[in-house]
Amino acid sequence: MSICFDILTTAALLFIVTSGLMMIFGVMQIVNFSHGAIISVGGYVSFVLAQLGIPGWYGWIFAFLVGALVGALMERLVVRPLYKRPLDAILATWGLGIVMIQIITICFGRGIQFVDAPLQGTWHLLGTDYSSYRLVMIPVAFVICALLVALLNGTRFGVRTRAVIMNEALAESLGINAGLIRFITFSIGAGLGTLAGMLITPLSSVDPYMGVTWLTSAFMLVMVSGHSFLSLLFTCLVFSTFQVLVSTYVNPVLGGMTIAVLAAATLRIRPRGFSRD
Repeated sequence: MSICFDILTTAALLFIVTSGLMMIFGVMQIVNFSHGAIISVGGYVSFVLAQLGIPGWYGWIFAFLVGALVGALMERLVVRPLYKRPLDAILATWGLGIVMIQIITICFGRGIQFVDAPLQGTWHLLGTDYSSYRLVMIPVAFVICALLVALLNGTRFGVRTRAVIMNEALAESLGINAGLIRFITFSIGAGLGTLAGMLITPLSSVDPYMGVTWLTSAFMLVMVSGHSFLSLLFTCLVFSTFQVLVSTYVNPVLGGMTIAVLAAATLRIRPRGFSRD
């Protein structure tokens, strides 16, 4: 039974890490290659709060706000002038990610830090003892997904966002401020990135490159999922199933390559991924 929990918790963690990248890509059609550095910022927010004795649960909102502020500055100063030049925007976010990692290194050093999970111990479920904190990540992922789906499908902001996605010029002719939509979207995406960094920190370690290791998988999942968070959740579940099975029964190294291989195969068959044709 533990392997089922491994699959579910891995899918939840992948969704949490990827949701911010999806938020930005879905609206702006820009792959934010600084997302890995943003995740690292969230890890160090978790570390600083732990050093101050502030429980992790209370830091979740703070981490999101820090990321939203960082994202707002990035969008305003770096990304905004490059909306019409997506390739340049990708290169700019990649370079910005390198700068952010170097700033983190200057401030905290290259050493590896650890942060205790706010929820310790195990829970006994279905005859198996399993990490309670990892299990909590499952409902957290569902809550994040539900909130994002509700935001994009049940609010005026969501309607305007979809209008910008479908036809930005037409949306602006109808009085929609596309620039503001992009600003808010990028800020939310960055906030989700730092939140993800804080959530995964107790399960790994904190170092300047901690977020970079997740970037390839997140990028592949976004490419396959299209623009839908429900599709992203499904993709994370399917891909994590193969990753866990390969890691457990074949080889952990091959398991680490599973998402990239599956994504490449999926895009070969369906170039637009799971997005609607």
